[in-house]
Amino acid sequence: MVIAMEKKEIRQEFLTGERALFQGKDLKVYDTIFDDGESPLKESNNIEVYGSMFKWKYPLWYANNIRVKDSTWFEMARAGVWYTNHIEIEDCAVDAPKNFRRCYDITFKNVSIPDAAETLWNCDQVTMEHVLARGDYFAMNSQNMDIRDFTLYGNYSFDGVQNVEIHNAKMLSKDAFWNSDHVTVYDSFISGEYLGWNAKNLTLVNCTIESLQGMCYIDNLVMKNCKLINTTLAFEYSTVDAQIDSKIDSVLNPSGGVIRADYIENLIIESDKVDPGKTTIICKNAEQK
Repeated sequence: MVIAMEKKEIRQEFLTGERALFQGKDLKVYDTIFDDGESPLKESNNIEVYGSMFKWKYPLWYANNIRVKDSTWFEMARAGVWYTNHIEIEDCAVDAPKNFRRCYDITFKNVSIPDAAETLWNCDQVTMEHVLARGDYFAMNSQNMDIRDFTLYGNYSFDGVQNVEIHNAKMLSKDAFWNSDHVTVYDSFISGEYLGWNAKNLTLVNCTIESLQGMCYIDNLVMKNCKLINTTLAFEYSTVDAQIDSKIDSVLNPSGGVIRADYIENLIIESDKVDPGKTTIICKNAEQK
């Protein structure tokens, strides 16, 4: 018979100094302020934190089995969670940059990240539900991500990610999904220049896209039931299987595949740069402009 270890409770403490709860184990922390001391929960294990505030640097490094709910990371709690495995963040605000790096098995639910600059780098097995983030270079080089009901304001997002599935997102992001592999986005709105350059196996389903020179230099781009709004010079040097339920403002030198659209206002295929025979263009409206 396994007897569960009862966790020690810490309530309404004001903790200062470096490593205030260093190597803490089997703790429940309530309504506590981690003030001016670095690494308060470094190397901790099996910790629950409720209604608390992180106000200084590096609060959760090299930790395992962490649950944080109804809590806040303030600006100086930067680089707050690195090298930590099996962590749940729920109903929290994270107003500190460079957070969540090289972590494994992270769950975010109902989380606001108003300063998400350089956040979520090199992480694996990430689940996100109802997350709002603002900041550049979000989620670089992470993998195995499942994201739902997501809003992002920030450029250069998801650079180098692998095996990512996104549902119901709104992304205002220049240079999103560069160098990515096996990304699928459903039912989302993406606005930003140069979407998806140098990606492999990028799939967009039921999405609305606005992107100057979007979807270029992509190996195996699939678009199903998508709209392209104010999108010019699309698909340059990409292999494409696209079903576009709108007009396309302009297409430039696709490498191959099939492009279906209502019509294409300006189709540019330069035979000295690409083989025109490798791309099939199908337009519903014969009166192309």
